[in-house]
Order: sequence, then structure tokens, then C-alpha cells
Amino acid sequence: MVSPTFEEWVKGGNKIPEGRIFTGGSPWFDESRDRNRSPEEVYEILYSRKAKKIPVQLSGPDGQATDLTKPLKVYLLVGQSNMQGHAHVRTFDHIGMDPKTAPILKAIRNADGTPKVCENVWISSVDTAAPEGERHGRLTAGYGASGRAPKIGPELTFGIYMQQHVDEPILLIKTAWGGKSLNTDFRPPSAGPYEFNAQQLENLKKQGKDLAQAKADCTKRTSQYYRLMMEHIKKVLGDIKRVYPAYDTKAGYELAGFVWFQGWNDMVDRGTYPNRGEPGGYVQYSEVLVHFIRDVRKDLAVPKLPFIIGVMGAGGPVEKYGPDQKRYVGIHSEFRKAMSAPARLLEFKGNVTAVFTEKYWDLQLTELSSRMDKVNAKHQSLGNDKTLRAEEQKKLVEDYKAKLFTKEELRILETGISNAAYHYLGSAKILGQIGKAFADALAKMQ
Repeated sequence: MVSPTFEEWVKGGNKIPEGRIFTGGSPWFDESRDRNRSPEEVYEILYSRKAKKIPVQLSGPDGQATDLTKPLKVYLLVGQSNMQGHAHVRTFDHIGMDPKTAPILKAIRNADGTPKVCENVWISSVDTAAPEGERHGRLTAGYGASGRAPKIGPELTFGIYMQQHVDEPILLIKTAWGGKSLNTDFRPPSAGPYEFNAQQLENLKKQGKDLAQAKADCTKRTSQYYRLMMEHIKKVLGDIKRVYPAYDTKAGYELAGFVWFQGWNDMVDRGTYPNRGEPGGYVQYSEVLVHFIRDVRKDLAVPKLPFIIGVMGAGGPVEKYGPDQKRYVGIHSEFRKAMSAPARLLEFKGNVTAVFTEKYWDLQLTELSSRMDKVNAKHQSLGNDKTLRAEEQKKLVEDYKAKLFTKEELRILETGISNAAYHYLGSAKILGQIGKAFADALAKMQ
């Protein structure tokens, strides 16, 4: 069909031809974005670019056009439960209570309180609870761990701020499963088989376990999630249009970054790391992570793939641990050193960066949570007092709580936390800052 001239199009009533409304699969005219453009600009979008083979473009975060003929930038997000994300959307309000993080709330939520849906960021995320084991679409809240209500992980702010850095459409591929270790579950092929140490073998004997069967079971588990990670990444890359309908197969894609956010299961594994609280107690983790980075790059054929290590930081900076946390200082500090160690290797200079997530911990939430523990202990103690009626117990607890908290402190506590400390308190404020930090660190390598 011959395209009309500008004059003919105006005379015909400036109509938008059927099939050229942007619906997620056709990057032409977006009614919500382009309705205030001049007739000349609309005509350019609809006809001139196609006729002259000028790149079709979408608007970027600053309102400027974004070139769609460049290779699509793809970012890989991998890890265990904290990469999945356990921050309930109800904790969004807490982000706005701090002037330092308030801009993040504006980036992820509309003025009417609904989560923003990113126009130029698409995501595929593994989810065993979803049909076909995957959720995909435009990035918004709800791509965190499955549950009774929507949650987020680092992916939301990572995608938003990464897209601002590159100023073009991006695709996120997220492969994260809760409770998975690097030493076994994500073990890279070049690290060799997992081998029980002498202490583990001795413990198995004491428990009356069949050693041959125990070794066989371990072999079966070893590298399982490394393989699943690669399978999903390659599945998405093999048919990007299924996830991102506007993908230009001629322009292709570029694997532009990898974010690794894991660690808890290794950190608490006293079997694999019997000297975990001592200097060098986690050296095996460092060694296996080096193999992991090399293998990922080899298997994806990107020798210098920019790689972010999200260093486990649940609990915050160890030098600020309270009395009830002091016993963990050695374990946490040694693990963080081991996890960040690969970034200091000459081999990885300039293309592997460690992001210390402890920097984004909320110390106020920790302190308030510690106070609430006292209230819970008081409640339990009064519950054992058979001389008090239930109403009397309740009043005593409420009076005690009123002495420990102001109304504002209770609001912060109730709004800011939705999960346990090992899940970064289920705090959108914490995970939101972490996702942004991952994006900022990757941008510095590009």
C-alpha cells in the first residue's frame, strides 16, 4: 500500500492506520505517549521512517527518542532467595519516609499509588509456581518471590535505573531459586565434582548413613541449578519475541551484564566450610565463584561479560552490630571478604565489580525490630501468668509497647518490614537501593 503524503493524510483527518497503534508488539504510535505530538511528528512516526528506512524509535526516560535498531541489551539476574526478592509491595511507603530514598519511590510508583509499568524494560523470570515455570512481560512490581501478595526483588529498580543509564529498551532474564548454594546447586562445571571433606564423611558414618548413596545423592544435586540457569537463559535468547514482542531480529541482542546475588546457604554451611568464622574459612567459596564467572562467560560466549557480585550484607555493616548480633561478626565478615575476593583478581580487573549490599541496610529497622522483640518477650511472659485475665495481659502489653515506641516509630516498623532479616527484612527500601546500586555499578563498566 502506498503511503499518503503529509497533505493527503491531514486532509483525510489525521487517522492512525489499523495495525500501527503500539500494543507491545508493534513499535509505531503509542496513544498514551504520542497523543500530544504535532501532526508533522505523528506523520513522521507513521510513514516517513518506514519509507526512508529511518530507525523506529521509542521515547527514553528523558523524553528523547530511543533507537530500536541497536542490539537489544540483555541483563542476567541470578541467585537465590534474595535475588528472587521478598519485599512486599506494602513496604513501598517506607521508601518515601526517608528523603534520601524518596526519589526511588517516585521511580517505581505512580502518583495514584499504583506500581509503575516500565514501557521499555521487559523481563522473563523463572517461577516454579507460575504456569510453565515462568512469568514474563513489562517490568513492574510482582516479579519477586511468589506468595499471597506481590513482592519485589532487586530487579525492579535495577531495570528502571539500568534503562535510564543506557537510554534504550532492555530485557532482563532472571533465574533465581530460594535456598540454593554455590558449592553444590550452582556449582560450575570447571570446579569439578563436590567432594565431602573428612569431617563430613565422619559425621555421615556416625549417623549410620550409606556413604555410597550419600555421594550419589550429592552428585545428582551438584550443578543442577547451573544447568537450569543456562537452559532458561538460552530458551529466552532463542525466542526473544515471545518475551519482548518489539524485538528486532536483524538488530540482534547484546549480553550486557550479569548480576550474582546469592550467598546465604553457603555462609551458614558449617559442613562445607568447617572453619567458616576464621580467616580464610570461606576460601573455597572464592575459588568456586571464580570458576562460576569463567564458565558463565564461556558458556554464553562473552569472554568479558560485565559481572556484578552482590555481596551478602544481611544485618548491615558488622562494625555496627548490636549485642545480640556480635556472635555473627566473624562468620559474616569472613564470608563477605571471600565473596568479594574475585573482583580483586587481575584477571577480572575492570569487568567484575563487588557491590557491598550491607551499605543499604536500614539500621533503624534493626533497632526497632530489636525493641519489638522485647514486647514479644513480655507478651510471652505475661501469657504464662495464670493470675491475669486475657484483657489484663493485653493492656499490660499495650502499655509496655507505648513506653518503648512513639506512634511514628510503630508506623515505620509496621510499614518497613515484611520478612526476616536474612531476606533483608522484606524491605523495599533496602532491596530498592540494592537494585539501583547494581545498575549504577554495571553502568560504570560500560
